[in-house]
Amino acid sequence: MNSFHTIQWLEPGLVSMIDQRKLPHEVVYREYKDPAEVADAIKDMVIRGAPAIGAAAAYGLALVPWHDKTGDLDQVYEKLNQAARILSESRPTAVNLFWAIRRMMDLIEEQDHSSVSELKVDLLKEAQQIAEDDVKINRSIGKHALPVIPEGAVIFHHCNTGSLATVDYGTALGVIRMAHEENKNVFVYVDETRPRLQGGRLTAWELLQYGVPFKVVVDSASGHYMRTERIDLCVVGTDRVAANGDVANKIGTYNLAVVAHENNVPFYVAVPKSTIDMNTPSGDQIKIEERPPDEVTHVGNWQITPDGTPVGNPAFDITPAKYITALITEDGLVYPPYEENLAKLFQGKEK
Repeated sequence: MNSFHTIQWLEPGLVSMIDQRKLPHEVVYREYKDPAEVADAIKDMVIRGAPAIGAAAAYGLALVPWHDKTGDLDQVYEKLNQAARILSESRPTAVNLFWAIRRMMDLIEEQDHSSVSELKVDLLKEAQQIAEDDVKINRSIGKHALPVIPEGAVIFHHCNTGSLATVDYGTALGVIRMAHEENKNVFVYVDETRPRLQGGRLTAWELLQYGVPFKVVVDSASGHYMRTERIDLCVVGTDRVAANGDVANKIGTYNLAVVAHENNVPFYVAVPKSTIDMNTPSGDQIKIEERPPDEVTHVGNWQITPDGTPVGNPAFDITPAKYITALITEDGLVYPPYEENLAKLFQGKEK
């Protein structure tokens, strides 16, 4: 069991999140009662990781009827539409954000609610179901991954994909955690993940709590270790997978995949089905978020570049499907050809 929670609902009508900007030095929880505040928390990376962002959006919408004082359904519906727009604009790349908002808004459209009180109960129930499903899905991903993780595996991991990136357990880091819990004696190389250092700050913090042996390395060291040591596999998460298998993930993932390919190291992507976007044909159509320059010019409060330095700071990159060995989903592993096999994964189901 974790000694921390990433996101949870508190009575009466508060969303509590661990402030990931403060880790690993402080464990600080922040509470929100307004969807605009939740959107700001997503934008400012108080909370991050595609599944966690989806749960945050769902809880953000559930706050609207919870704090309504009018009792007027039409007014609440209008506020929900406004909240959905605000939340949708908080992070453009993570498809789980839009998936969760759509699921909550579909509930409103498909069910005839007779009162704000009834709507309040149903929306909270749906948000909590999204959160509970995330935990089950992550554990299922971990179980399906076990056969491809050899005993004593040495694994490369990028960014943070553990409990902090989800409601609990994690996707790619959940795979590693489950292998550890199954006594596979794994060892992890953790990319520090510039510029926000999610690997060095967050993944290292989680692995210390779970007792998983690891070593933090700079992002550019992966090629060195793959060429000079035995690396059994890479496993990463993703914010969106296109219909052709292209993967949008934290900047630096593409570099890691290319180096893995050059050194014949299998490259796996752990992904809930809710993160697979069958409406996006390829990675070329995925919008890449450009983040503030001070994330690059500064480490914490320390400026590392001269004043006036021009900066490019894409938050994500696209890893072409040809570099990906398999996608690990809650329904099992998906291998190439991705266009065909992802379509089969969703056959008979709306996505």
